[in-house]
Amino acid sequence: MLGIYARRIAVAASAAALAATTGLLTAPAAQAAMPTPIAASTARTYLSQLTVSAEGSSSGYSRDKFPHWITQSGTCNTREVVLKRDGTGVVQDASCAATSGSWYSEYDGATWTAASDVDIDHMVPLAEAWRSGASSWTNAQRQAYANDLTRPQLIAVTDNVNQSKGDKDPAKWMPPRTAYHCTYARAWVHVKHYYNLSVDSAEKTALQTALKGC
Repeated sequence: MLGIYARRIAVAASAAALAATTGLLTAPAAQAAMPTPIAASTARTYLSQLTVSAEGSSSGYSRDKFPHWITQSGTCNTREVVLKRDGTGVVQDASCAATSGSWYSEYDGATWTAASDVDIDHMVPLAEAWRSGASSWTNAQRQAYANDLTRPQLIAVTDNVNQSKGDKDPAKWMPPRTAYHCTYARAWVHVKHYYNLSVDSAEKTALQTALKGC
């Protein structure tokens, strides 16, 4: 299974290199949203395929083991790319920092006009990934995961809502805006399945419940 994962990382790296040569910011800016997650029917199938096991230990975990935010193009790092992608009317200065624009947070329905009020959330948190299998990855693999612009893994949301989520899985936290629960569950399963991460039993039950509402 690690071989499959390694091939996926290699493909992602090749795509990133191609994007860099053609102007990386162009496509995300036009998209103006997190990549669309798999359909609910696919998510239910993928969820049934995930390994169910007790959550692993946080021993040895550090955010530094998931290098982010890396430079994506020119002076723009991953956070700045997502701010541009997910925002409306975003203006960036010469260093790629967002100086104006607006951001709608899918998690709570709030709209912000200052980038400082917005966090870039890892849909499946770094610590959660560590406890679900990423502890055995290389730092390069964890870097690719922490900066993944292709899967529905990164999204701009209200900062204090993201902080309330922390590293909790769906059994312990779901977005306050219930209308987003279906998309959230689809994205969570999409990411976990792609990266071959495990789920614990309570997490799986919470995801099954959310997907029933899709």
